Amino acid sequence: MQVDLNADMGESFGDWTMGDDAALLEVVTSANIACGAHAGDWDVMARTMALAAKRGVGIGAHPGFPDLQGFGRRRMAMPPGSISNLVIWQFGAARAMAASLGTRVRHFKLHGALANMASEDAKVAGAAYEAAFRVDSDVILLVLAGTAQQEVAEALGARWTGEVFADRGYNDDATLVARGTPGAMIHDPEEAAARMVDFVRGGAIIANSGRTIPAACDSICLHGDGPEAVAIARAVRRALTEAGVTLAPMAGRTGR
Repeated sequence: MQVDLNADMGESFGDWTMGDDAALLEVVTSANIACGAHAGDWDVMARTMALAAKRGVGIGAHPGFPDLQGFGRRRMAMPPGSISNLVIWQFGAARAMAASLGTRVRHFKLHGALANMASEDAKVAGAAYEAAFRVDSDVILLVLAGTAQQEVAEALGARWTGEVFADRGYNDDATLVARGTPGAMIHDPEEAAARMVDFVRGGAIIANSGRTIPAACDSICLHGDGPEAVAIARAVRRALTEAGVTLAPMAGRTGR
């Protein structure tokens, strides 16, 4: 049994620091690096990619809505064509930066509100993923397992990896419980770790209601921006290793 551990990072801006990327890069196998719209800047991107490459961590582009103040977590009404261009602009920047450092972008993951909208609406997911696919048809799409994101990735014939979240609660349709509502966040590292062992062993998401939803639990997201982020990441890694799960960068799959 094998699983990838991914974390969102590269989200600092100038002298303002978000999270502990260096510590997380000692734990994860894949890094989703902000592309400058919702967070990050050119220097942060370069520094984070270089450190990820040095540590053998897979690099991913992590585009979101152009919303620095709201950290990309506020929904925007944007035409599909504009979503496509937004994705291409950010994905292109990430690919160029990686190439300049002698490395490459292996995977692609949507951020925040854009990701949530794409998990609910195949049109939004299609606008984003078709754009990414036009830029690089070999990129691995890191999708929210069991949602419209996965359906669109499968229909495209793209390589994809199913993602589950260590620190987030789930609705019965496999979407995430909205931030700011009861049950949205898990703060206890041991609780998060035990849940992830159950998800991976069972090949299913366990919703807050107790409902079991069969899902491709290929990669576990360990958020980088919360105060418990590094503790949760270390606890999840330790629990999976003790359960006999192999940790490695995502390989991607095609079809169901």
